[in-house]
Amino acid sequence: MLSLVSQVAEQQANGQAEGDELYRIRHSLAHVLAMAVQEIRPGAKLGFGPPIDDGFYYDFVLPEPLSDKDFAEIENRMRRILKRNIKFEHEELPLDQAYERLDEMGEPYKREYAQELAQSQHLDTLGFYRSGDFVDLCRGPHVDNTGQIPKNAFKLRSIAGAYWRGDSDNIQMTRIYAWAYPTKEELDRHVEEYKRALEHDHKKLGRELDIFQIDTEYVGPGLPLWLPNGTVLREELEKLAKELEFRAGYQRVSTPVIAKTALYFKSGHLPYSAEHMYPFMELVERNDEGDEEIREEYVLRPMNCPHHHRVYAARPRSYRDLPLRLAEYGNDYRYEDHGALSGLLRVRGMTMNDAHIYCTEEQIKDEFIAVIRMHQEVYEVLGLSDFYMRFSTWDPDSDKGKEKYIDEPEMWEKTQQLVREAMDESGVPYTEGKGEAAFYGPKIDVQFRTVTGREETASTNQLDFGQPERMGLTYQGADNQEHQPYVIHRAPLGTHERFVAFLIEHYGGAFPTWLAPVQVRVLTVSDRFADYARKVVDALRSDYVRAELGSGQETLGKAIREATTHKIPNVLVIGEREVEEHTVTLRRHGSREQETMPADEFRARVREAIATRAQSLR
Repeated sequence: MLSLVSQVAEQQANGQAEGDELYRIRHSLAHVLAMAVQEIRPGAKLGFGPPIDDGFYYDFVLPEPLSDKDFAEIENRMRRILKRNIKFEHEELPLDQAYERLDEMGEPYKREYAQELAQSQHLDTLGFYRSGDFVDLCRGPHVDNTGQIPKNAFKLRSIAGAYWRGDSDNIQMTRIYAWAYPTKEELDRHVEEYKRALEHDHKKLGRELDIFQIDTEYVGPGLPLWLPNGTVLREELEKLAKELEFRAGYQRVSTPVIAKTALYFKSGHLPYSAEHMYPFMELVERNDEGDEEIREEYVLRPMNCPHHHRVYAARPRSYRDLPLRLAEYGNDYRYEDHGALSGLLRVRGMTMNDAHIYCTEEQIKDEFIAVIRMHQEVYEVLGLSDFYMRFSTWDPDSDKGKEKYIDEPEMWEKTQQLVREAMDESGVPYTEGKGEAAFYGPKIDVQFRTVTGREETASTNQLDFGQPERMGLTYQGADNQEHQPYVIHRAPLGTHERFVAFLIEHYGGAFPTWLAPVQVRVLTVSDRFADYARKVVDALRSDYVRAELGSGQETLGKAIREATTHKIPNVLVIGEREVEEHTVTLRRHGSREQETMPADEFRARVREAIATRAQSLR
C-alpha cells in the first residue's frame, strides 16, 4: 500500500491520475454502483461518486436503508451490468438544458451542485455521461464500455454516513465504499493488507491493552475514560511537549474549562460554534449588595484561545514582551454529532496540546518556521513519517465565503503570503487546500491516514489576524503607539485523544520502551527466585522505570505468552543461573532471541533508552 505521503505526491505528479486506466475503471465502477443501487432502491437520489486512492465511493439519499448484508446482491447486479457491455457516452448541454434535465431526473443535489459549479467556474455548458438508462452529471473520464472493466477485481468495503457537501447543516447521505484494482490478485492482496491493518485499529487495541473505555451508559458517548495504561501514554506525551516548549521559551498557563458565553460572543465563536457546544447553563446570582438578581449564561469551553487572549490582556504589553508564547494542556468539550464519534479519533471531551504565540508582523515568519520545526522534532521522536502538510486558504467565492470568513481581503492576502513564505523557507513539502482556512486566518494542517484509510487532521497551526481586534488585544510599539499583535495558534500533538489513536495504530500497540505503559516485566522460573526478582524490580523502579513483577500464578511459558499479548517491550526471566551470577535474561517483544547480561547493565541500558526516547534498546 502506498504511504499517505506517496499518495499525495503521486496525485500531484499526475494531475489526480484522471487520465490513467485505473482511474477510468474506478470512476466507471462508481456509476455502475449507482446503477445497481437504483435498481434495488428505486428513487434513490445521487450525491457524489468519485474514485479514491484504493477504489471509489458513491453517496445516496435512500428511500429505504441499505446495510452490508445487501452487498452481495449489489455486487451481483454490478457484475451483470458489466457483462452487458454498456457504452459510456458523453454529452455537453447548455446550462438551461442541463438544469432542465436534472430537474426531470429528480436529482435535487446534483441540480444544486450544477448551478454552483457553473457560477463559480463561469461555465456555459455542463457534461453528462450516459450508460444505458442511467445518466449522471459528470465530467469523466470513463472507459468506453462496461466490458472493459474487470469483473472480479472490485469489492464493496463498507457503508457509512456522510453529510452532503461535508456540511453538518445538510442532509446525511449513505456512502458506500468499494475497492477496485486492475486484477483480482491485486484486489485480494489489498484486502488481506486491509484485514491485517484492522488488527492495528486503535479501538480494538484500546480494549485489549486497557488503554481507554467509552462508558456510554453512565458517562456519555465521546467522553473517554483513560485507564492507567492510557494515562501513562498521555503523561509521556505531555512530558515530551513540555520539554520542547520549555526549550522554545513558552510560558505555561492554566485556565478554567467553563466561561461566560459573553467571552465567545466577543471572540466571534458564537453564534457560529453553538451547534458544537454543550447546552448553555443559566445561573441566577445576586449582586454584591444582595438586592438584585443577575442572570448569566455559562458554557463548557470548546477551545482554549479566548481564555488565553484574556491572559494576554491581563496586563499592558510592550513590543519588548513579544513574542509571548503561552502554552496549556487544556480540557475542552465539543458536542460532536453522534454519528461522527469514533473511538479516540472523534470525541466530545478532549485534552489539547495548545499554545498561542502573540507576535508582531515582523516576527511571524520566524515564529511560524519554529513551530514547523517543533512539529518535525515531535514526529521524529515518535517515529512518524507517513503524513503531509496542507496549507488551508480562504475561498471568497464559495457559497459561504462571506459568512465563513472575516471580510478583510487585504489581510487574507497578506497573511497567506506570510505563511506561504514561511513554509517555502522551512523546506517542508506541502499542498494547498482552498476554502479550508479557519474563519480568522490561514492555517497549516498536518494530515495522517488511519489504518482503515480515512484521512484525519492530527495537528494544526493557524495564523490569526481577526481575534486580536475582536478581543481588544494591543501592545505598545517602539513608536509609543498602540498596535495589534498577530496570533499563531499551534498544537503539534493536537489532542491527546486523537494523537494516542494514531500512535496505537502506528505501533500496533507495541510501544517503544520510553512510551510503553509497562516498560519491564520480570518473570521467574520458580517461586524460589522471587526475592531476587523483587530486588531487580525495586532497583528499576528506583530509577522511575515502570517495572512490575509477574504474578507467579502461571507457568513461565504462559506468563511469557501473556506478556507478549500485552506487547510489553522488555521481559526479564530470572532463574537459578541469573540469581547466582546477578544477571537477567532479556526477551524483547517481537524477537525470538534472548540475551543474558548483568542486571546493572540492563538497568543502564533501559535508563538510556527512556532518557533518549529511543525506538529500541541499544
